[in-house]
Amino acid sequence: MIAMIVDDEKHVRDAIKLLVPWTTFGIDTVLEAQDGAEAMEMLRQHRPQLVFTDMMMPLMNGMELMAWLSEHLPSAKTIVISGHDEFDLVRHAIKHGGVDYILKPIDAEQLVETTQKTVALIRKEQDERRQQQSLNMEMNQIKPVYWDTIWSNLVSEPKTYEKHAKEIAEEYGLSPDVTSCRLAVLSLDTISGKLKDRFWSQWDLVFFSLMNVCNEVLTMDRGQRIGVAFRFWNSENEIVLLLFRELERSEAVFLHIQECIVNTFQSSMDIGVSGVHPFPDKLKEAYAEAKQALRRRNLLARQKRIHEYDDRPPLSAGVLSMSEYAEAIRLAVRSGSEEQIRKSVGEWIDAVRRLPSINTEQLELWWHEYNTLKTRWMSEWFGDGPPPQRTQDDAPFHVPMDDEGRLSIDMWEQQLVRSLTELSKHMLKSQQQDSNVMFEIAKYIRNHYHQDITLQEIANHFYLSREYISRKFKQEFGENLSDYLSGIRIDKAKLLLLNPHLRIAQVAAMVGYEDEKYFSKVFKKTVGVSPNEYRKGRES
Repeated sequence: MIAMIVDDEKHVRDAIKLLVPWTTFGIDTVLEAQDGAEAMEMLRQHRPQLVFTDMMMPLMNGMELMAWLSEHLPSAKTIVISGHDEFDLVRHAIKHGGVDYILKPIDAEQLVETTQKTVALIRKEQDERRQQQSLNMEMNQIKPVYWDTIWSNLVSEPKTYEKHAKEIAEEYGLSPDVTSCRLAVLSLDTISGKLKDRFWSQWDLVFFSLMNVCNEVLTMDRGQRIGVAFRFWNSENEIVLLLFRELERSEAVFLHIQECIVNTFQSSMDIGVSGVHPFPDKLKEAYAEAKQALRRRNLLARQKRIHEYDDRPPLSAGVLSMSEYAEAIRLAVRSGSEEQIRKSVGEWIDAVRRLPSINTEQLELWWHEYNTLKTRWMSEWFGDGPPPQRTQDDAPFHVPMDDEGRLSIDMWEQQLVRSLTELSKHMLKSQQQDSNVMFEIAKYIRNHYHQDITLQEIANHFYLSREYISRKFKQEFGENLSDYLSGIRIDKAKLLLLNPHLRIAQVAAMVGYEDEKYFSKVFKKTVGVSPNEYRKGRES
């Protein structure tokens, strides 16, 4: 902290310097000036937090100096030390923020006490400013998330609009005369692979930048908004564009947004657009139409574009079912030959390539068929228990995209071959497991996962050392025994959570966790959401 003493009498300055325990108050620099004019130059340069000043000085007196301080350095605190006690001087000192008025000759105890009080006031105000700056920074970070949440909730529950109508009007200029809207969905699933790789660790920054581009277009030159772009929290990779003015030129607006995205990110994206709907009552229906327009777009098209909703059923190019090729693929997997697997999958892919169009709905149907077939085969080969290596059966569907963000049938073929080859390896390996004690241990864990199983108990049961089991189990399964047990328990818990009549504590006990809080902690770490959030997500 810096202090300054302004007095035309040197012995007064020396007395103040001598009487105040500066280091005790955290003051490491004490400046001196013999009049207000000299002090003003030093104040500009050093900006001290505490100023001691006389009132009667040549060139610029204390009254003028305090007036200058209150205008140019209002955060500084002033203590007046004067030999004059006229009312006008005291009143002036109070008017311009003087903390105290000490009369000469200086009383040492009063000077120290006043300085201590003033330093405490300075520190308090500094803390308050820091807290306010921190609060302002937090608000600037929270505000976009707050509005994304408000708009996302309005799309899902338009009836909540009245609750937020006033603050929406203040923030976005949305007047009561707005009665119609169009809604568009911009899917980040269609962003280029290069851009995904570049910003994967900063995915929130991609959303933020995209919304800035969109909102800039949706704000007209005169500052009046014609719409708003927000991150749709009910879906993982979507930005919603809500147009509530200039609906007659909506196509041009969305095309402009697409052009700006290309110019900024060198990547285009498909945009699904709804019809015109009443605002806010039909926001939910508008969103459903925009999503449907995206889902029904032809993924084989080379150019990304604006896809407007059409309530006519899509033209059918004939039904192609993966089940027709299932037996050949199953036999190839049973053979253990990657070449045969590649050949059988290739026959299916060749049929897909002959289709004139493919949309997301078709891909999701094939994905469901594939998982159903795989589940049936796994049940046939591994029985009721899980395969030696656990698989992610409930992974969300993602359209396989190339570097330009277009459907890649080649990538899909590679994924299928890779997945089925792994399944084939597990199947062949399972045929050699009966005599392998590690798989007996794995079977024991699967049968007793709901009990309080310890490594020592397993070692005693199989007459092996704990160290041997730990080392060999990890070599065989690629994970620790405790992680394997935890994975099985969590898999079972996910099934039990589908029963709405079971409490979380009951589910925890049924899969071997006596402590509900510990179970919830393990579940969230493994699955990414709490048991209660997982249950709600499955119910919706």
